[in-house]
Amino acid sequence: MRTHTIIDSPLGGLTVVAENDRLTGLYFECHRRRPAATELGTRTDEGFEELRRQLDQYFTGDRRDFALPLAPAGDGFQQRVWDLLQLIPYGETRSYGDLARRLGDASLAQAVGAANGRNPLCILIPCHRVVGADGKLVGYAGGLDRKLHLLELEQPARGGAGRLF
Repeated sequence: MRTHTIIDSPLGGLTVVAENDRLTGLYFECHRRRPAATELGTRTDEGFEELRRQLDQYFTGDRRDFALPLAPAGDGFQQRVWDLLQLIPYGETRSYGDLARRLGDASLAQAVGAANGRNPLCILIPCHRVVGADGKLVGYAGGLDRKLHLLELEQPARGGAGRLF
């Protein structure tokens, strides 16, 4: 059964979708690829307590990693990219090219960018930690202002080490 709720955050309301007790989506209010309301399932506040707790900890700087059951829907390549995103340490960034090289083919940078942009679990799968080859902030389905906010939130973690900008 698919359900959803809306969680308040410093970045505005977050619509969270779960199916069979696993998180399948987390979207900002103006998310570029936000599903239609008819695809979100029944609205409920029950069953999302642990996510609320972990997001609160993240936004106050008390949590660096999430321990939640995730089930993002995507093809094999997207899943591989999303798996790599989860390996980027808190407070660090990587370029699309870096991820493409980790996949074994530097020419996949644009495909990595496309998969990154289709990540249905923003924040939880940290697509905000990916920047352009020159270190500039590029592409974020929730808007570059939110991407910058998330990166600044994480910045004290490493004092700038491992950052591209």
